[in-house]
Amino acid sequence: MLWRGKPLLSAGNPARLLLLPTDHPVMRDSGPEIFIGRDDIGPLFAADLSGWEPEDIDEEALRRFADTSEQVHPDCPEGRFAELRRVMTWLTPREAEIAATARALFSWHGTHAFCSKCGAPSEIAMAGWQRKCPSCGASHFPRTDPVVIMLVTHGPHTLLGRAPFWPESMYSCLAGFVEPGETVEAAVRREVFEETGVRTGRVRYLASQPWAFPNSLMIGCHAEALSTELTLDPVEIEDAQWVTKERLVAARAGEDTGLMPAREGAIAHFLLTNWLADRLD
Repeated sequence: MLWRGKPLLSAGNPARLLLLPTDHPVMRDSGPEIFIGRDDIGPLFAADLSGWEPEDIDEEALRRFADTSEQVHPDCPEGRFAELRRVMTWLTPREAEIAATARALFSWHGTHAFCSKCGAPSEIAMAGWQRKCPSCGASHFPRTDPVVIMLVTHGPHTLLGRAPFWPESMYSCLAGFVEPGETVEAAVRREVFEETGVRTGRVRYLASQPWAFPNSLMIGCHAEALSTELTLDPVEIEDAQWVTKERLVAARAGEDTGLMPAREGAIAHFLLTNWLADRLD
C-alpha cells in the first residue's frame, strides 16, 4: 500500500512493511492493483492511495528532500505512510524490494498515462507491468533509467560532492545519467569531468542497486582520478571535497558535523564502506 510513493508501515518500533488483505476497508480509496509477485504467504499486490487527501496535509513537508512527515488513514490506524528513503534501513531486504518495486511501478504509471506513439490514453495491462494503447495497439513497458555512481579516488582520498538542494552538510559519491550511445565507463568519465573538472582514467564496475526515486538503476563504479583540481558546475554541484578515510570514519561516528555521508541503504554507503575496508579489488 502506497500513498504518494510512501509505503504503509506498521506502527511498531522498529516499523515493518504493513501487508493488508485485499478486502480491507482502506482499499475503497485505492486505484487499480498491481501484481508484485508471490512468496510463502501467497500472491502480493500493491495499491496506490494517492487519491486520498489527509486532513491538515503539510505540502511543504512533502516537498522536502528529507520528508519526516507521516500520514495515517482513518480506516487503518495501525499503520502510517512514511518516506521510503528515510525508513529503508528499518525494513528487511525483502520488504525494501517490495516497497521499491511498487513505488517505481506506480511512478511510471503516473507519468505514462498517454501513448508515446499516438498520444491517446493508454490502459494498464499485464497486471500492471505493461500499458496498452487501445487506439494504435502499441505496448509500453516500465522505464528504468541507468545512472552511474562513482567512487572517485586519488591516493588516500575520495571525492564527495553535494547538490544544491540537499540537506546541510550532506555529501555523497558523484552520480549522473548514462546518455545515448555511451558506455558505462564513458559516462563515469564524462560526469566526473562535467561536475568537478576532474579527469579520470581506469574505471571498474563494482555493484548495482535499483533506486526507485523515481525509477533508476544505480551502476556503482570505481574511478581512478588523474587530477585533483576542482572546477565545479554550480548548477549540479554546490560543493565537492577530497575526503580522507580518517575523516569519513569520524563523520560516520558523528565526530565531524561538517560532513554527513551517504546513509545506510544507499549504494553510495556500500561503495564508501568497501573503500574504507580496502575491498575494492
